[in-house]
Amino acid sequence: MSSVTMVFELPKKITNLASPFYKKKIRTMNVFMMIQAAGEVAIEGAEPGTKTAELSIDLFALVIKGGWIMIPLVLLSFLAVYIFIERYLAIKRAYREDKSFMNRIKDYIHQGKIDSALALCQSHNNPVSRMIEKGITRIGRPLNDVNTAIENVGNLEVSRLEKGLPTLATVAGGAPMIGFLGTVIGMIKSFWEMSNAGNNIEVDMLAGGIYTALVTTVGGLIVGIMAYFAYNWLVAKIQEVVFKMEARTMEFMDLLYEPAR
Repeated sequence: MSSVTMVFELPKKITNLASPFYKKKIRTMNVFMMIQAAGEVAIEGAEPGTKTAELSIDLFALVIKGGWIMIPLVLLSFLAVYIFIERYLAIKRAYREDKSFMNRIKDYIHQGKIDSALALCQSHNNPVSRMIEKGITRIGRPLNDVNTAIENVGNLEVSRLEKGLPTLATVAGGAPMIGFLGTVIGMIKSFWEMSNAGNNIEVDMLAGGIYTALVTTVGGLIVGIMAYFAYNWLVAKIQEVVFKMEARTMEFMDLLYEPAR
């Protein structure tokens, strides 16, 4: 009889003689003995001088091990990537500006060419041009009314730039929670298998639940961290656009105040 067989037979004999109080403890010891015995078998079976083959992790197979919890996590990852790319392109377009735009607006207003100034604003598709266009249409009214009209348009432009960001923030906070849900489900699965196995616990029975627990946790954290950094980066870029909008608004209002000086 080999040493591995003795390791498995000894706990069974002891379990039959022990009281019910000690059977639970011995049952738990069996699991660790089985793991240790499996390792001894692998060592004894290896030929001297040979190297252990390196195991490569198949990412797709690993995702499958996570179970159905990985489906919403994958969908959330695609949603986060889509929102990030779409918002990045929109913010990039909003930040783009002709450097001579405000100088030409000033020249047109000084020359009394209001129609030319409006046409110039309409030819530029960005938040600054739309704000200045609204201000030009209010020329002749009290300056406070002009300023209020420009601010209202600015608020609308900012809300357009922030479109999709609440969803991205929800992904950043919800993905780790879904991953933790998978952790709990995996541990429940493992303990369920242990309770149904009785004294015949095998390592393979626990592997499925542990895979689900760990893979879903990692997947949820990866999606959540990516969405979190993407959200904060987009918020910072939107803030840069807002600063530019405020600067151009001040330039335009100073232009309207010049005749009164």
